Amino acid sequence: MKKILTTLAAAATLALSLSGLAHADRSYDVAPNAKHQQECSSCHVAYPPGLLPAASWARIMGGLSKHYGTDASLDEASTQEIGAWLKAHAGNDKRAREEPPQDRISKASWFVRKHDEVSAATWKRASVGSAANCSACHSGAAKGDFNEHAVRIPK
Repeated sequence: MKKILTTLAAAATLALSLSGLAHADRSYDVAPNAKHQQECSSCHVAYPPGLLPAASWARIMGGLSKHYGTDASLDEASTQEIGAWLKAHAGNDKRAREEPPQDRISKASWFVRKHDEVSAATWKRASVGSAANCSACHSGAAKGDFNEHAVRIPK
């Protein structure tokens, strides 16, 4: 009986470990905001709010008329709704507290560290485009899933 319990405990521990591994990069998975999805994903992945701190999101939402070289202006109500949601769910863990240069996720030190094996040539591939195109390699990016075990770098 003791051997069976030990085996079951080991199996349960393994299952929980694998479950945690499968979702290790889903810490940015929050209940979606329809307006955020609608407006932001019309041009790029609607980045999960946990990837940047609240101060970065505030600057981004306050500068939509010059959003990284594009006029992404929204009506005031949409700007307020999305901004409030981003602030409420902004990153506050160790790696997301940093306000990266130009409030770019791809310039955050944690991002650079996680992608240090990706060559400059890879980012420039037509199939990738830039470091901001998460969904080129992370098929679950639109759902906040950046699990590195599911990465597929296109040719």
